[in-house]
Amino acid sequence: MEIPVFHDDQQGTATVLLAGLTNALKLTNRDIHNVRFALVGMGAANVATLRLLLARGVRMEQTAATDSKGILHRERVDLERTQEDYPDQWRLCRESNPENLRGGIPEALRGADVCIALAQPGPGVIKPEWVAAMAKDSILFPCSNPNPEIWPWDAKEAGARVVGTGRSDFPNQLNNSLGFPAIFRGALDVRARTITDEMCLAAADEIARFGEEQGLADDHIVPSMNDLEVYPREAAAVGLKAQEQGLAGVTMTRDELLASARTKIGRAQEMVATMMREGIIAPVPEE
Repeated sequence: MEIPVFHDDQQGTATVLLAGLTNALKLTNRDIHNVRFALVGMGAANVATLRLLLARGVRMEQTAATDSKGILHRERVDLERTQEDYPDQWRLCRESNPENLRGGIPEALRGADVCIALAQPGPGVIKPEWVAAMAKDSILFPCSNPNPEIWPWDAKEAGARVVGTGRSDFPNQLNNSLGFPAIFRGALDVRARTITDEMCLAAADEIARFGEEQGLADDHIVPSMNDLEVYPREAAAVGLKAQEQGLAGVTMTRDELLASARTKIGRAQEMVATMMREGIIAPVPEE
């Protein structure tokens, strides 16, 4: 069996997005297998997100996606010509969008339950009136940086129930830094041969579980990056999944994985703090 490989931090972004989605679906009483997704922007980050959604059991026909030229549909001859270079986009043309929608972002969003946007910095890429046409209590993740595709307050005013962005100064920060460092830590601790989608799903579930334990709310669907205990828990979940899949070089219990991750992550944090105190790393400038 071919083992999918973790290529870069885009899968870390996808992991955190799935964690946020898991808890947003709980808040809005939705089943992931019965919602309609609009994916805005089909670069590497949303391709990775789609891959994890499919691994979680989402069907292609639940999705409608857009790129810079509009909705992906069966007659997109430009993507048919370049299908060897963009196989994921061409697969979306063939298997998603069962209504064969045409147009662009507004048409993709109409009636959608969830929008995951990783297109280009905004605001203005997604307009409030398009959000207003989504399903009731919609979930919207405009995650481009430095500015999301739509300001979260505009999205909420237009009717979105749960909004997450990549920004630390807005609620529900969905940033790859919450995901990929701990995913790598868990894989390294058990000497995993690769990082699979299932290991990323385990990380997403642990992030979501940690956020739920803190108390779910529309403006709190994932833990903050300052909640340092989430990282060893995530690493332990990844290490256990690697062992379950027969990909680990060493065997460790959950308690052993937690202790190892806490020690190593704590050591790294202390090193960074020391370097900042010594002026080797400049402090983050105040805005």
